[in-house]
Formats: sequence, structure tokens, C-alpha cells
Amino acid sequence: MLTKHPHFQKQLGNDRLLCTLCPRACELSEGQRGLCFVRQRFEDTIQLTSYGRSSGFVIDPIEKKPLNHFYPGSSVLSFGTAGCNLSCKFCQNWDMSKSREMDILQSPATPHDIAQAASDHGCQSVAFTYNDPVIFYEYAVDTAIACHEHNLKTVVVSAGYINAVARPGFFKHIDAANIDLKGFSDRFYHDLCSGALQPVLDTLKYLVHETGVWTEITTLLIPGENDAPEELKAQCQWIARELGPEVPLHFSAFHPDYKLTQHAPTSLSSLHKAKQIAEDAGLKHIYLGNVHDPVNNASYCSNCHKLLIAREGYRITDWALGDQGQCSFCGNILVGQFEERPGTWGSRYKRIQI
Repeated sequence: MLTKHPHFQKQLGNDRLLCTLCPRACELSEGQRGLCFVRQRFEDTIQLTSYGRSSGFVIDPIEKKPLNHFYPGSSVLSFGTAGCNLSCKFCQNWDMSKSREMDILQSPATPHDIAQAASDHGCQSVAFTYNDPVIFYEYAVDTAIACHEHNLKTVVVSAGYINAVARPGFFKHIDAANIDLKGFSDRFYHDLCSGALQPVLDTLKYLVHETGVWTEITTLLIPGENDAPEELKAQCQWIARELGPEVPLHFSAFHPDYKLTQHAPTSLSSLHKAKQIAEDAGLKHIYLGNVHDPVNNASYCSNCHKLLIAREGYRITDWALGDQGQCSFCGNILVGQFEERPGTWGSRYKRIQI
């Protein structure tokens, strides 16, 4: 049975409906779709057209989301749909998120089907990812409710581009989130994403201060676009000041894709410089992604600085934590959610049918 969801809309005087789900604020005439493509006006309501239809299901490591402090080593059933409410020129999943065709949605599945499949395959969680789950709000929420009925955790990988009115109903069903903080300037969001920075910052503050959702942040470093030292310094200082120094931050390497194929990939030295800036700003848990760098993808105690979780790719190779995340050397608690032993899924990638 489907949950009854609020309609995020407002009637305008020009006979249009304003979509209030996200800051995009699309004004829709009869039959018109929003920029996200999957939310469409039918008479007096805006409806989700991709409900129950996915681009496919994959079991992969939780660290790939990336989440390094949320049940490390465990497996997660990941899926997405079509469309997106941002227009990032560097999108790594553009074949799904930028799709204007429903033909990619070849995997119909009910929320119960997804939860049952994740349970049957021994997954610890289900992730809404690949495109932004904000735009398939109803499908994500119903699936999250079904997952909790199966004692599964829920994860969102999102740009955080959602209005305040929609945040509570969405995130109350979510256990962990990785939010893409794509840059730290309005210029970057406007020119490369057709969006704005402030709503993302508002979402991050909401998650950290008003919910129990475990939150990590990812910034894809694009040479010449969002990697200026002064911008990174401002970003890291904001995180330390507004969210707290223990919130994990992932700097990921950019690889040319979609509409930024002429840009150079991110160098390892640029990632190392970004990490140093984050450390200087007081952040305690900084990770480097999309590169082979085990030292900078490991987790360390923020008190005694001993190695607590070693990783080779997505595989856990060393573990020095207690069941409550306490350091085996000094007893300091590593922030996050942990069990006594890590999962053993490793780096496997398994596509399944539901």
C-alpha cells in the first residue's frame, strides 16, 4: 500500500502550478514537465511519472557512495531513475540523470520488491543514487519505509537541492546521506549547474543539526573551476564552523565527461593540496576519492591519530575499532555508525534483476 504523500505545489494566478519540491520552482501548464523531466502536471496535481521504474539495480560497497563512517565494508543495493533537478555540465551519470527518455527505465520494481531483494541478497542498506532521489521523492520515501520494515538502512546520494518544506518528510526516513557540495561559489553553481549554493548549505545545516541522519560531504574537484585555494579554504572553514570539524569530507578527482570533456583531470597533487587546506581549517576526516591512494582513504583517530580503518580500494584491510566506534588505542570515539567487525563485501560489483 502506497504512502499518502503531500503535493508540493502552489496554484498561481496565471493558471499555472508552481512546483515547490525544490528551488528550481518550475511553473507548469497542463501536461508540462519540470526541468527534472520526471515531475509532470496532470490537471490540478504535479505527479511523479517514474514511480516504480528504475534504470537498474546494483549491489556494491557502501564506501562507493562514498560513505566511510557508515557500516564500513557492508554491501548496499543501489538504484536510480531518470532525470535530475540540476544541469551539471560535468555529470558522471549523465546517461541517466540527463535522460529525456523513459526507455532507460527497464527495471520495474515496487518498494517492497526492492526491500525484499536487498534482504535476500544480504545487503545492509539500500541507496537512492545515480540521479538525485529528491526528484523521485514519493518512490524513495515508500521504498525507505519498506526497507525499515525489513530492518534495512537507507542511504541517499544527493545534491541537497530541496526546499525546506520538503526536507522533513524526505529525510525522516533516511539513515545516511552523502551530499554533493559541488563548489563554494554562486558563480560555480550558476554557470556549471544552473542552480544556487545557498539551498545546499541550508540542507547540510538541516541534516547535521536537526536530524539523526549520518552525513558526509563530497566535492568533485574540477581544475580551474572550484579548486582555487581561497574557495576551498572558505568551504572548509564553513564546514568546520557551521557543521563541525568531525563531518567527513571527500575530495574526488574529476575525469572529463559530458560537457566538460576538454577539461584536464584532477591531479593527485591538487587533491593533496585540498586535503592540506581542509586540515588547516580544522577538519578531522578528509578522504581522497577516484584515485588509488590508500593512505588518504584510510580512517584515523582524531585524538591519537592512529590508523583505525585501512582500505585497499573498497576492501577493508585493517580494523582497530570497537563495536561503538571506539579507538582500540585511546578509546576515543570515531564519529559514525559501526559494528564490532567490518563487512566483507569488498570491491565487488553485482548487477541483479528484480
